[in-house]
Amino acid sequence: MPWWSVAVVVVGVNFTLWAAIGLARLLEETWAGRRGTQRGVPAMTVRDVAVLIPAHNEELVIESSIEAIAALVPRENIHVVSDGSTDRTAQLARQTGVNVIETRANVGKAGALEEAVDRFGLVERFQAVLLLDADTTIEPGYLAAALPHFDDPEVVAVAGAVRTHWHERGLSLVGKVLVCHRQRIYAISQRLLKFGQTWRFTNATHIVPGFASMYRTAVLPRIEMNPPGLVIEDFNMTFEIYQKRLGRVAFTLDAVAVTQDPDNLRDYVRQVKRWGLGLWQTVRRHPPRCSLFSAMLTVLLLELLASSMFFLLLPLLVGVLAVPAAYPAALAWPGMTPVHDAVAAHMSPQVLLLAVTGADLALTCFVALVERRLRFLALWVFFPFLRVLDAAIALYAFPRAWLNSTGRWTSPARRMVGATSRRSGVAARRRSRAQLSP
Repeated sequence: MPWWSVAVVVVGVNFTLWAAIGLARLLEETWAGRRGTQRGVPAMTVRDVAVLIPAHNEELVIESSIEAIAALVPRENIHVVSDGSTDRTAQLARQTGVNVIETRANVGKAGALEEAVDRFGLVERFQAVLLLDADTTIEPGYLAAALPHFDDPEVVAVAGAVRTHWHERGLSLVGKVLVCHRQRIYAISQRLLKFGQTWRFTNATHIVPGFASMYRTAVLPRIEMNPPGLVIEDFNMTFEIYQKRLGRVAFTLDAVAVTQDPDNLRDYVRQVKRWGLGLWQTVRRHPPRCSLFSAMLTVLLLELLASSMFFLLLPLLVGVLAVPAAYPAALAWPGMTPVHDAVAAHMSPQVLLLAVTGADLALTCFVALVERRLRFLALWVFFPFLRVLDAAIALYAFPRAWLNSTGRWTSPARRMVGATSRRSGVAARRRSRAQLSP
């Protein structure tokens, strides 16, 4: 087996295809320039946007998140729904002067969003709603980059670009590895996948992330936000848009939001498992149709399963090839010789080294370049091991997705945002708000 064929499995046909389409989009938009405002369609301003923050036991971060978004939109536009919180989340949110409600019980994020949209009357009062996680802070240029997409009447949702929060002093080595690995995934998927999928000629992304995304309120009554048996809502809301042909999803790398990702292995595994369950549960709920979206999704899922099985078998393949090379007597072990010969007939340690580590290092170099951070290269040696872990979780989630789930959530451990950085960020957002206001 040639090394490049293994490298294709590591990088992915899906990523290669959409990266090429993304390049075409980049060339087209650079050549055409920014598209003007559609005639007859009033441009939205920040006053037309409601902010909806679902929160469950988020007392460490809720105040900083509210103050950050309050520097961009009027405080009366901010709405918080505390979903069965047992800490001071609701109390602290009320002290900031925003609109706050509490659910009677822990109904899950999707249930809390559905209840809040109805009780706050957001569909009747606003043209768009920004769904914002309690641990997420949007950067000053977010609304300036996202709102113009709604000038196109076909756009019903705008996906934000995510960047993970990095606070080096508060992170252990494990925490640094996990956070860098997550940011690497964000950088690769957003630039090599989502950017091409959301081109106006394609319109086939599989998720509008729920951490910081905007929806045209007119379509919310047609989206079933809280169907039974789903652990998360953002996959389902995206599938609803495509399956019901409600409109297009837009995405821009300039609408950036910073979120907190797990900095310990336990929370990381739980979160990845939850995302995997949410994806497959949504696939189960929405049968495929004859459309580009369904075709894209089919290729994505098949590649997810194939690459997961490859990475899960990778340690075994390396062992079968490397142990006899280092210890020839191992070939005398029962069953070792036929297994070794079967694997060695198709690949060698050199092929695995060049294809797996080489392709993974190339992806890491790409991320280090676009993110302008050398820490990705410093921690690169750990990333292939995390890909094996991710593969194991993905295969674990696949069969379990056909079981019922309540959708209730448990927030991972949060890191308090420093007061100094919060004040400087708020000041920057006030300057941005002055530029956006009519």
